[in-house]
Amino acid sequence: MRFLRLLALAVLVSSVTTNARQPAGDATSNAPFFAGVTDPASLTAAVDARLARARARLDAILAVTGARTVANTLRPYDDIRIELGGASGLAGIVNSLHPDAVMRKTAEGLNQRASAFATEIGLDRVLYDALAAIDISRADDETRHYVERILREYRRDGVEKDAATRQRIKELRDESVRIAQEFSRNVRSGVRRLQVDPADLDGLPADFIAAKKPDANGKITLTTEATDQQPVMLYANSDDLRRRMVIEANNVAYPENVPVIERMIATRAELARILNNSHWADYDIADRMAATAKNAGDFIDRVIAASTPKATREMALLLERKRQDFPNATTINAWERRYYTEVLRRTNYAFDSQTVRPYLPYDRVRDGVLAISTRLFGFEFRRAPALPVWHPSVEPYEVFEGGQLVGRVYLDMHPRADKGGGGASASTVRAGVGQRQIPEVVLTARVSGGQAGDPGLMVHDQVVTFFHEFGHVLHALSSGRLNYIGLSRIAERDFGEAPSQMLEEWAWDPATLATFARHYQTGEAIPARLVQQMRRAGELGKASDIRQQMLYAKMSLSLHDRDPKLINVLNFDRDMTGKYSPMPYVEDTHITTAFTHLINSNYTAAYYTYMWSLVIAKDLYSQFDPDNLLDAKMARRYRDLILAPAGSKPAATLVADFLGRPFDFKAWEAWLNYETP
Repeated sequence: MRFLRLLALAVLVSSVTTNARQPAGDATSNAPFFAGVTDPASLTAAVDARLARARARLDAILAVTGARTVANTLRPYDDIRIELGGASGLAGIVNSLHPDAVMRKTAEGLNQRASAFATEIGLDRVLYDALAAIDISRADDETRHYVERILREYRRDGVEKDAATRQRIKELRDESVRIAQEFSRNVRSGVRRLQVDPADLDGLPADFIAAKKPDANGKITLTTEATDQQPVMLYANSDDLRRRMVIEANNVAYPENVPVIERMIATRAELARILNNSHWADYDIADRMAATAKNAGDFIDRVIAASTPKATREMALLLERKRQDFPNATTINAWERRYYTEVLRRTNYAFDSQTVRPYLPYDRVRDGVLAISTRLFGFEFRRAPALPVWHPSVEPYEVFEGGQLVGRVYLDMHPRADKGGGGASASTVRAGVGQRQIPEVVLTARVSGGQAGDPGLMVHDQVVTFFHEFGHVLHALSSGRLNYIGLSRIAERDFGEAPSQMLEEWAWDPATLATFARHYQTGEAIPARLVQQMRRAGELGKASDIRQQMLYAKMSLSLHDRDPKLINVLNFDRDMTGKYSPMPYVEDTHITTAFTHLINSNYTAAYYTYMWSLVIAKDLYSQFDPDNLLDAKMARRYRDLILAPAGSKPAATLVADFLGRPFDFKAWEAWLNYETP
């Protein structure tokens, strides 16, 4: 699992001409990761070349007869990680985002091959013994930390088991890869559609309605994609339309993924038992900051207890408003919470989120995020249209610092058929290594725009998400100069969201918004009073959002902290919603069948990661001056102490270095209960 989690995308293919100075080392390793990939044959050749080089480096390590050193063992071991990252990462992007079905299918098979080799490496006892024999007594701190972490992970993953057991571990891990691919494939192809009358769109934004043309029967087709689902849930006055949307959206990949989930939890449970854990949750959480499933569960319970009083008050307000429409109502349903929250924001807080959208056209938001990142962190983003991409709508950028090329970013931001990946995400497709290769990151989302005549007016939540995902981008760019690729990301995965969640704060800052939020027609800057109203209205529903997130955290944990034979997947959603959601279960829905975090190795049993990271993020943010967020001084200190060191130190050490103390709950609790004047 170590390799499968840490693989970074880096493909060694033909280069693209640039006038920028390249970092020293093998220049071809800095070629754009998608260069030369035009068809299944070239994709296969690129991945196979990476795997062949990884195999050659493994053979070289095993052929050493003298003393084991950093040069003859650790460095080529890290080279293996670089090559496997290039192989699996390229295949992963093509499998998820390429528009051609044959390319996706080819990539799926190549990803299985790369993952199988990664599992083989992770269970190679001879390789483990070689790494354990390296004398690190005089090595630098970074090297010692890396070697100690590698050996600890090897032991955790079963390298000391006998040959027959290691073979069974490999079989289970290979099966886990196939299960994850099947789950993802079913979600990608499982998008649902609703046929509605034009009158059902009452309340939705004018530009949304104008873009929806009736068919020959006078019907309009909506899908469960975010570009349709989000505005419907916020604005549609039709209670029936919102109800239908929730049912369809919560049944994506149902029933196809029911047996897939059953195989997934059974496979993981067997693997955990072989590795001397009571269940998968304990195995999965052991190398995180939480350390045990019990600690994770206690954390979830603490968050539920802290947020419930405010969430209860919020739900009571929504119910009071709902009774104006349905006098006998006794509860708020899943298709009503966001809608009535939006209604109350208009009536009680004098704020309508549709009034913000004209100030947030996609192009201006994108340019604003890039400009703020330059101002705070020192990176310069230059549009690079000559870079090869997998779809014409992808926007590639080269990233510079001090005139030197230090990375690339690819923005795949608009919806299209068969586009995988679920919601917004940022994937480090190639991690940076000091003096060897630059990082490349793909940010994918589903926001409108990208077509002639469509300004891509965003709701503010989408802007917050853009900042969040760009936090991952900045993390990858900042950490790309360490000496080993294995240290390029934080080891404790429940810290991984903290840098991104902290960057969300800038999306609420009036001074930051004033730098780019301008009306798409008039160019008028967003009024400061409107931003203040938005911030105040944004407090409504905060605790209810947390309670809903804790439902998902309990789901991911509860699927993995017990014997799978005790879990009825068909009834699981009903049971968990009844216990943990502030809203009743929606009959005949199955959230888990499209819960893609279950197959993401950064989460699986640990969806609590988002809230754990948020607690830390609020503490990190407490060091900034909220009245001067555009001051780069603290941002550069944060970059140097949190982002740049990445996995070269334990996450708790990074946080303590920045805060001058261990993190605590105080800032998070203050944020939870704060109400903007």
